[in-house]
Amino acid sequence: MAHLFIRNLSFQSNDLGKESTLMLTFDAMDGLYEEFFPVVWKVCKFGQSGPYRAHATYTSQLAFSKPQVVDGNIIDAETCVKINVGEKTFLTEANEVYHFSPPLAGSSGVLQAVNNTGAIQEIAVGFMIKGDLMPQPALYFNEVGDGSNVTAKFTPVLRAYITSDYQETAIIRGAIDTPAIWTQDLGAISESTTWNLNRDSATGHYTLVQA
Repeated sequence: MAHLFIRNLSFQSNDLGKESTLMLTFDAMDGLYEEFFPVVWKVCKFGQSGPYRAHATYTSQLAFSKPQVVDGNIIDAETCVKINVGEKTFLTEANEVYHFSPPLAGSSGVLQAVNNTGAIQEIAVGFMIKGDLMPQPALYFNEVGDGSNVTAKFTPVLRAYITSDYQETAIIRGAIDTPAIWTQDLGAISESTTWNLNRDSATGHYTLVQA
């Protein structure tokens, strides 16, 4: 089992010059918008003038969940199971109660969930935050057929965008129409980092720079 890690991220601005919304999501993976869809992790608002700060905490303990989706947003999960890379779990249903089996050894380098419910299901991959019963969703798989596998190769590459088009836990159904201003592999940075959000008043260009 891989060593679990936590990443505490702080994002701050001071006299940004324009009210702006920072959106964080994990969307740097093959198969995106075809096999699965990213889920908005955090939406942080920063004011035009004065200081602002927002925090986000990631933990590398991954989990599969049976999400509850309303109007394109994952509002909660019915049930979940913690899982590690190289493990497999089976989703079953009896008397309208869903259950993930305890993880077994699976394929190297990926997480797998097998739908054995007898019907098409929705499954999400996310990560556990200490104290939370259900995971924070990161990737969403819809229309998973009975007997089909969800195979995820989750890499914690986080991207930041300046956009107000999304809300937290929204399922992103297509490519984001603004370029990412920042990309970080969370496994490659220290446990706690602070990032300054800056805006060039002449060009309107945003950057995130480590403080």
